Amino acid sequence: MTEQAASDATFMRQIKTYVLRAGRMGSGQMRAFEQFGPKFMTPYSPARLDVQSAFGRPAPLILEIGFGMGDATAKIAQARPGDNFLCCEVHEPGVGALLKRCGEESIANIRIVQHDAIEVMDHMLGTDSLDGVHIFFPDPWHKSRHHKRRLIQSPFVHRLAQHIKPGGYLHLATDWQPYSEQMMGVLRAEPLLVNTSEAADGFATKPDYRPLTKFENRGLKLGHGVWDLVFRRV
Repeated sequence: MTEQAASDATFMRQIKTYVLRAGRMGSGQMRAFEQFGPKFMTPYSPARLDVQSAFGRPAPLILEIGFGMGDATAKIAQARPGDNFLCCEVHEPGVGALLKRCGEESIANIRIVQHDAIEVMDHMLGTDSLDGVHIFFPDPWHKSRHHKRRLIQSPFVHRLAQHIKPGGYLHLATDWQPYSEQMMGVLRAEPLLVNTSEAADGFATKPDYRPLTKFENRGLKLGHGVWDLVFRRV
């Protein structure tokens, strides 16, 4: 193993797509686990997922990594009923909130895996298996000494790109400009990806399917920016 390969392997063992946060579930979220979990949750297993069986139909597969409380996820799935959305999140209140939305609003094209997305990707999904990937507002780890914990780094993006079908896409969004610049550098350096934006700075116009979150709307009113990056797998 080369020195670079060893370094990348160490990174992939250590990085996590999530940070466990304290949170208390409401009674509605707890009921959602019992009432809707069997239908909308897909248990993690270190074996290849039968996607068609999990969703009950063949359709383009979009992986979402870290959906928070799931509001944007629910709206995107409703706006794109022809796609299947496999959504990874470990924060129980968020999982419960999205389960509640799925059950009460009959959002049939979402399945939730409450597990680290890197292990889901490596063990449950094959190479060239994804039509798209969404990673919206990952933790920017603002302090310089914590930048190594950021999700969007070269080893992860390379591994992720291998799971996207040629012609599929990777869509990132962040409201932290220094992180957006790092993201742009990482994605531009990945030979399996090409930028879909023709803008001079490389950032994309927000796709219509990505709704503005309450937090994002509040930030925009205060003059804060949001940066979207949309790259295509070659």
